[in-house]
Amino acid sequence: MTSVIHDIGYRHYDGPRLGRPYAIRSLYLHNLRAVYGLGRPLKSKIMPFLLFAIMLLPAAISVAVTALASSIGAGQAINLIRYESYAIYLQPLIAIFLASQSPVVASRDLRFHVLPLYFSRQLSRLDYVLAKFAALATALMILLAAPVTILFIGALATQQKHLGTHALHYAAALGGCLILAMVLAAIGLLVAAFTPRRGLGVTAVMAVYLVSTAAVGAMQGIAEDQTKFTLARWAGIFTPFDLVDGVQVWALRVKHSSAEPPPAGLGGAVFALTCVAIVAGSLALLYLRFRKAGSK
Repeated sequence: MTSVIHDIGYRHYDGPRLGRPYAIRSLYLHNLRAVYGLGRPLKSKIMPFLLFAIMLLPAAISVAVTALASSIGAGQAINLIRYESYAIYLQPLIAIFLASQSPVVASRDLRFHVLPLYFSRQLSRLDYVLAKFAALATALMILLAAPVTILFIGALATQQKHLGTHALHYAAALGGCLILAMVLAAIGLLVAAFTPRRGLGVTAVMAVYLVSTAAVGAMQGIAEDQTKFTLARWAGIFTPFDLVDGVQVWALRVKHSSAEPPPAGLGGAVFALTCVAIVAGSLALLYLRFRKAGSK
């Protein structure tokens, strides 16, 4: 009995092979677009763009009030919201954005079991994790930096006094936004990556934010009642917004925006090292998580 080889039309790929950097860049851009719903149906764009618009609203009002004050001859440098405080004051909105969009980046590939397809290419597990992390951090940086930039443009447009000081505070705020975006992206991805269901991911990320914020607030209140002010300051290390605010105060020499400043002495340095540990530890756990999921 002889075998017959049938030609059913399959051909070898003979086009250009763009390599690993192209795959990483494509994955990064794909996830960055996905966070804002670009290239997806209209309902995917509603939540991120609605939150983005609400995030810009206080900055726009601040600029309008500043322009009005300048036009009536007040001549004072007016900023209703300080550059470095903007993200801290609007943290509930940022937490909702993080909770709603982290599962878009972390959970979808798990739910549809497509990780082995990614890893069958030149893309490594670490490339995959870093591309996802960079995409979400960039999306958060856009959300955080846009209103601060509007405030700065408003200060320039209304010819406020001490524009050099404005520029320094704007630069410091951008540094704080970058640190906050990286810390939040690491936490959001890590929590969302442990469930393939988006609803559970949203709930889990919001739960982490609410529980940590409520627990730290209660701890600081009790500590202040007992005149243990140093303990109240150390408690801020357990919530991401207070943690990053402490780093801003220590490293960028700005006023604190959270309830308590970081502890004196080594407190600021410990807060900064905690940020580094959160990002590095989350990326390591994400690597292990996606390596395990991709081997199934």
